[in-house]
Amino acid sequence: MLFLTFIISLFSSIFITPFVIKFAKKTGFMDKPNERKVHQHAVPLLGGLVIYISFLIGMLLFKPTHPGLSAILLGGFIILIVGIIDDKYTISPGAKMLGQFLAATVIIFYGGIDVDFINLPLGGVLEFGYLTIPITYLWIIGVTNAINLIDGLDGLSAGVSAIALIAMSGMAFIMADYFVLTVGLILVGSILGFLPYNFHPAKIFMGDTGALFLGFMVSVLSMLGFKNITFISFVVPILILGVPLSDTFFAIVRRIVNRRPISAPDKSHLHHCLLKLGFNHRQTVILIYSISAMFAMFAFIFSMTTVWGSIFLIAIILLSLELMIEKIGLINQQYKPILRLIETLKVSTKSRNR
Repeated sequence: MLFLTFIISLFSSIFITPFVIKFAKKTGFMDKPNERKVHQHAVPLLGGLVIYISFLIGMLLFKPTHPGLSAILLGGFIILIVGIIDDKYTISPGAKMLGQFLAATVIIFYGGIDVDFINLPLGGVLEFGYLTIPITYLWIIGVTNAINLIDGLDGLSAGVSAIALIAMSGMAFIMADYFVLTVGLILVGSILGFLPYNFHPAKIFMGDTGALFLGFMVSVLSMLGFKNITFISFVVPILILGVPLSDTFFAIVRRIVNRRPISAPDKSHLHHCLLKLGFNHRQTVILIYSISAMFAMFAFIFSMTTVWGSIFLIAIILLSLELMIEKIGLINQQYKPILRLIETLKVSTKSRNR
């Protein structure tokens, strides 16, 4: 049954995509090249509509049940409309944020979905209290924008979302959460059916329609799959979404350091940095897929290890992440504290050995 869920969504997406490509061309939903974009000619948008329609087909056929299902569907529809309007008219960041806030409001107040406490590893409970609603808003809007921000190369955002959803579906299977598992597989099938058309050289882009919708669904499913769990397991969805979340976090840091507005676009995201290092388009995308898969693997290991093992793993991940950031210049080319320290120690060691 679960395999059938995936297969139907997959083939629905494969079948629908050519029709949406024609529709996008006829209605003027085209992404034209500019100085910030890497493609050289206009490409049809609305790929997110393919994923959304395939998702609806899967949901209607398999009818997974959950008390917050109607809120999830309504919130997803609001996000979809915001994305379609942005793809056509390029609305302001504030208007997009308002749409995301509205969708998150539906999830929290109509769906009753939030994270109000976590169980601490050594006993006891950490209740969020008045911070429950702000934390939930921050998570939904943050993850939604994180997936949207990495949508800079053919197939990148779709592939990273698919890897995150595969990891979440695997965790849901272990935890016997069949709603998250079913919805996750429907979304994975919808993405993978679309991905051959979206991979470089892309015949169609997801646009904000797809990136915002996927980001929203990933944020909600991660909350459902890891709701009210232990502090150690609370880190699991953060690890699964390691690439988009870290890229977004360091984009904010970079803009603060360089004294630019947080919403100002730039060409210093992870994929831009890798392209500058000499990787081609496909190599960059596959490399980021590999990093995403590595984060997902860490999440599985993290969920099964001891408290001290988890702390050790986090330390390794943070150190590796910091070294990668410094090496590729994700904040700026001058930010290299650990690399400079290593270089200083090497020079000092050579001086003593003479």
